Amino acid sequence: MKVILIDEIRGLGGRGDVVTVKDGYARNFLIPKQLAREATPGNLKSIEQERKKWAALGDQEKAAAQKAADSVKGTKIVIHKRVGDHGNLFGSVTSNDIADALTKKGIEVDKRRIELAHPIKSVGVHDVEVRLHREVAAHIQVEVVPEGKESIMEAAPVAAAAPAAAEAEAEA
Repeated sequence: MKVILIDEIRGLGGRGDVVTVKDGYARNFLIPKQLAREATPGNLKSIEQERKKWAALGDQEKAAAQKAADSVKGTKIVIHKRVGDHGNLFGSVTSNDIADALTKKGIEVDKRRIELAHPIKSVGVHDVEVRLHREVAAHIQVEVVPEGKESIMEAAPVAAAAPAAAEAEAEA
């Protein structure tokens, strides 16, 4: 079945693209969720008018996404989880956990924008990509720490400040 995409769908196409998909995928997922419309002659004419609007909106969305990426880029978050004897997590860290941690820092990111190849199941620092637009992405660092332990990233600024304070006292 040929459909016109109303929204960008990763691996399928961008807004306004006419693509061929299986009938069930179109009828049971894309059309009910208003991600696509059936490619009828009437819809094809109306989509041409909307493409012009989308082109202008696309530039604005990209600029907004770039601004958001600049604020997110380099952000370091710490997630405390229960850990077994061998350093393996009970459960895993998912994009939902990362989105919640970012929200606590005052950064609103939809969990679907956080790209994890697979859930994080080990303690340590992990690099995670946040895709805010199809052309704009930012990388953040997620440190998974056992409950009750201190983070390496949280301890680093304190450790760096301690020698500076000791030097200041020695000079005085």
